[in-house]
Formats: sequence, C-alpha cells, structure tokens
Amino acid sequence: MLGSFGADRSRDAAAGPRQADGDDNRSGTAIITKTKPRTKRPNLYRVLLLNDDYTPMEFVVLVLERFFNKSREDATRVMLHVHQNGVGECGVFTYEVAETKVTQVMDFARKHQHPLQCVMEKK
Repeated sequence: MLGSFGADRSRDAAAGPRQADGDDNRSGTAIITKTKPRTKRPNLYRVLLLNDDYTPMEFVVLVLERFFNKSREDATRVMLHVHQNGVGECGVFTYEVAETKVTQVMDFARKHQHPLQCVMEKK
C-alpha cells in the first residue's frame, strides 16, 4: 500500500525503495526546479496641483518646496505651469506616498485658509 501511515510505513521503509512497474532502469533521483517568484512593480500615481484664483503663488512655491522637496527654481517653474495650464505635476509616487502627500498639502492649505486643491491620478 503506497503512502500509508503508521506501522505499514515502517515496514515499507525496511523493504527498501519501491519501483513502479516498468521503471526498473531508473536511478531513483529526481530533478527539483526552483521557481523564482516574479514581483510586480507597484502602480504609480501622479500628484497634481490644481489652479485657483485665490491661492497666492508664493504659497504654492512654499508647498512645492516643503512637501515635494523642490528647489526654489523648480518650485517656481511648476507653480507657473499650474498657473498657466490649470494643472501641474508635483511628482510620481506609489499609492501610499501619493495619498500621504495629497493629505499633507490639503491639510496645510486649509490650515492657512487657502482653497488649493491637490489630487492624485494613476499613471
């Protein structure tokens, strides 16, 4: 009886290796292949600032410097792009980081009584 448990198993082990019918020429070795798991890259999200008629340009530059680590020059360039085109990209992040950045910007804008909008979209 193949694969039985208990006393029968010890008797099978004492009898030696079993061979299936017609497998008399096999050496009893097997090839084990190890599959390498393929990790999927996380989805990325764009964090965008939306233009409005009330938030001062200098405040937008401050937000870009503070929350997106932009230099003064880069922050000014992004701010002008938002002002001229209505929307501008602050950065591209994984979901959790993008969500955190959006929340931080929105909270900071509300705290300073500005209607600045920050959103994220899947890239």
